[in-house]
Formats: sequence, structure tokens, C-alpha cells
Amino acid sequence: MPKKIFSSFSYVFHPVFIPIYATLFYLFSNHSYFLNKEKYLVLLEVTTITFIIPVLFFFLLRLTGKINSIMAAELSERKLPLVIQCFLIILLVRKSITLERYPELHFFFLGALMSTLIALILLFFNKKASLHMMALSALTLFVFGFSIHNHNPNTLMIILLVLMNGFVASSRLVMKAHTPMELIIGVLLGSIPQIFLLFLWL
Repeated sequence: MPKKIFSSFSYVFHPVFIPIYATLFYLFSNHSYFLNKEKYLVLLEVTTITFIIPVLFFFLLRLTGKINSIMAAELSERKLPLVIQCFLIILLVRKSITLERYPELHFFFLGALMSTLIALILLFFNKKASLHMMALSALTLFVFGFSIHNHNPNTLMIILLVLMNGFVASSRLVMKAHTPMELIIGVLLGSIPQIFLLFLWL
């Protein structure tokens, strides 16, 4: 497969898009009981907090020389974006995606917060995790758990996500952005909190 095609997987499944994908699946699944107006409002809130605000911060950090690219390859470039991301997720789960109204999605973001915090801590020990694999593996586990919760297999979706995990991992290797161990750490960071929290809402 040409390198450009492989590289495209890293952009389509960039961590900044994963919360939007998870929210879309949650709101528009076959067992969704939300009104359309509420769906679009929730999607707007999630998009604003997890995509628009981080992108604005990225441009600010880029202008001030704190970060060189959207992939944040260097360890030093990752610390501040991850700190910002933690605060934004906390804002989201406390003010918007609450446990009372959206329990399953709340736990997804809670798991994402746990993963992000651990990834941040690892940076202080000079350990780098693949944020792409962390986000995508978390999404895969969320879709799997939500499908079990609603007794709706979503087999094709799960198979597609598993394949995408493989493609994105290959993409990161082709781009020489990560070592195999960093990819494995990313998968573990994304998966374990989601698996742990599944027991609270399944």
C-alpha cells in the first residue's frame, strides 16, 4: 500500500476526531432515544470542547513555538496539549456529558480522561505512548461495550474498527512516528480504562 494512503489513516483517525466519532455512534445508533434537536446540541458541545478548542490551542502553541506539528512528535511538545485535554474532558463530563443524562458516553470520556492522565504521567518518565492507538482502541472498546449493552451486535462496525486499529498502527510505523512498543503502550492505555469502566455500566 502506498505510503501516502497509509499516512492518511493517521489523519482520519487523529485523536482529536475520536470523541466526535464516539458521540456520533452513541447518539445515532439504532437504539438511540434522543430527539434530533438534543442530538445535534450534544454533538455541537462535544465538537466545540474536544475539537474546536484544542485546534485553537494548537494554533496558539504553534505561533508561540511550543509545538511544531499537529502530530506533536516530541515528548516536550505533548505535555501542555495533554494537560489542556485533561481539563477540557473534565469540563465535558461535569457540565455536559453527565452521568445522569448520558451514562454510557460519560464513562467513555471518563476512561479517556484516565488514559490521558496516565499518558501525561508517562511523559515525565520519558515514556511515549501512541495517542492514535490510545484513542482508537478506546473507541473500539466503547463500540463493543455499547453493542453488548444494547443487545445489538454491530458486527461490521466492530470488525471495521479492529481493521482500522491495524491500519493506523501500520501507518504510525510507516511514518516512523512510533516504535512497536509505543504502539502497544497506546493500545493498553486506551483499552484498560474502558474495560475497567465497562463493569460499571454494562
